[in-house]
Amino acid sequence: MSGSVSSPGSKGRLLVTGGRGLLGNAVVRAALADGWDVVCFQRHASGMAGEQSTGGARVGDFLGSIVKAADVRKALEGVDAVVHLAARVGIDGSWSQFETVNVEGTRLVLECAADAGVQAFVYVSSPSVAHVGEPLIAAAADTADPARTRGHYSRSKAMAERIVLDPRVGVPVVAVRPHLVWGPGDKQLIGRIIDRAASGRLFLIDGGRALIDTTYVDNAGEAIVRALDRAEDPSVRGRAFVVSNGEPRPVRDVIKAIVDAAGIEASVRSVPRGPAWVAGTVGEAAASVSGREPVTTRFLVEQLSTAHWFDPRQTWEAFQWRPRVCFDEGIARLAVSLRRA
Repeated sequence: MSGSVSSPGSKGRLLVTGGRGLLGNAVVRAALADGWDVVCFQRHASGMAGEQSTGGARVGDFLGSIVKAADVRKALEGVDAVVHLAARVGIDGSWSQFETVNVEGTRLVLECAADAGVQAFVYVSSPSVAHVGEPLIAAAADTADPARTRGHYSRSKAMAERIVLDPRVGVPVVAVRPHLVWGPGDKQLIGRIIDRAASGRLFLIDGGRALIDTTYVDNAGEAIVRALDRAEDPSVRGRAFVVSNGEPRPVRDVIKAIVDAAGIEASVRSVPRGPAWVAGTVGEAAASVSGREPVTTRFLVEQLSTAHWFDPRQTWEAFQWRPRVCFDEGIARLAVSLRRA
């Protein structure tokens, strides 16, 4: 273990698996500000070890694997609560690879956390666990359905969510599904949009009319930490909640705002959904042979052409929380960060 946490914060010791990524860093920052001493558990250094809040809470790293029982048990020593973020993401890879990390890894972390007597367990899931391709309009957090999800990632996350929300689990558990998380430093959503805009490969489906909601990364991190505080409440324990900004906008407006923040003058073409779906099917087939990321996939076509936004009031009320950073302020912060890059 490096950067070990020596003196407990006012709330105790929190283990964050997968604290190295965009959302993981946001969770660590929010937890630190909330008075938690944080241990980041992942294979490589989080880059946050040694950070300290004004109240004296600290961040340390524990390097190991969530699929190795000895590592998990060691990481959980002296821990009071867990945020489980670590996961295999993306579209490439075999089912067994996704199952090992996202399903069996989650099962192992949960079982060891229960054995360690933790007081709260927040599982970071995904809205895709209940998305079957139909439009989502002011939707609620429906039950995860592995049989109807699209792709290995969504299926594995749905299976894991069912494991953690099993009523027989002896730990107060909450599943949080952050929706389309973005912000400064994002190499996934933001990075890909900017890269495609700069290279003239950015496109919309059916004019980008579909309404979508997103989540600024700081809001997502704070909501996840807030879920820890609410995990034992009967109205929260054992349930799944979608987190978003609560600001649905057309896809074209979201993409334009990101491209403008990057200072790129891009010509964005629109493609009908039918041909785009065919291209996604062909792209997936080619990627399975070449191992390269396809230009588009059927899942991406769905995301760009299908309304998907959620009624945030259930989450806000249950967590007794509201997003602090609105979409426009988030875009302004993104523009500043990109100018500095």
